[in-house]
Amino acid sequence: MENRYSVHPEQVKRFTTEELRSHFLMDPLFTENKLTMYYSHEDRVVIGGAAPGQSELKLDAGDFLKTDFFLERREIGIINVGQPGAVRVGDDEYVLQTKDFLYIGMGNQDVSFSSLNGEKAKFYFVSACAHKSYPTQKAALAELTPDRLGDDAASNIRSLYKVIHQDGIKSCQLMMGITMLDQNNNWNTMPAHVHDRRMEAYLYLDLEKDSKVFHFMGQPDETRHLVVGNEQAVLSPAWSIHSGAGTSNYSFVWAMAGENYTFTDMDLVPMDGLK
Repeated sequence: MENRYSVHPEQVKRFTTEELRSHFLMDPLFTENKLTMYYSHEDRVVIGGAAPGQSELKLDAGDFLKTDFFLERREIGIINVGQPGAVRVGDDEYVLQTKDFLYIGMGNQDVSFSSLNGEKAKFYFVSACAHKSYPTQKAALAELTPDRLGDDAASNIRSLYKVIHQDGIKSCQLMMGITMLDQNNNWNTMPAHVHDRRMEAYLYLDLEKDSKVFHFMGQPDETRHLVVGNEQAVLSPAWSIHSGAGTSNYSFVWAMAGENYTFTDMDLVPMDGLK
């Protein structure tokens, strides 16, 4: 588990490219036969990846969380971004195809990840603190109906899948879903917004080797950028915009946690407010 401490926006103004990447880019996430985790002090979220090989990987933070087991006082949202795999929760097994989601509530002690039939599953997860236990629930992407957003003129036609949220799979504070851009579209979350009451994390997906996303971050009048590749994640503090433009279309998994539980709680930034 790697610690990621909170950083004041006044300090970020003076960061070099390397400093920006060391604080806000989470890479690597998927190393075969390994569980990789980042502990963010932004709303105490844990962001990680599991890439099981021939043997399963147990969700375990060792002594880092100072609890008897990982989900003792936490909840977790999981998406499989690789080939078919399974998540075992106690005596129950949940098979996840590519881009299927699973929510696991507080108090589940034994959780493990595995690949199926020699495939290479990749599980991305975000965990937040919890105060009560909600039921474990799977959501298959093929069974979800997205919101269709954007237009040709703005180059941002996309499908927004809200999965873990107030009107979907219930949780304490975690919200999670995926946005998939249509071909020949490259902008996400522009016009930009911030939500000072919660943090957010993006995992960028479906990018070819030579394709990149220019992820924009920072206070609206002090923007910076990170060049991000496939299966790399970005941490977005509450004070930062989180937007991107790709050299091709792409998908991104978004997850939020913090003060409230309302998806639409955001402070829009007018275009002439960006610098």
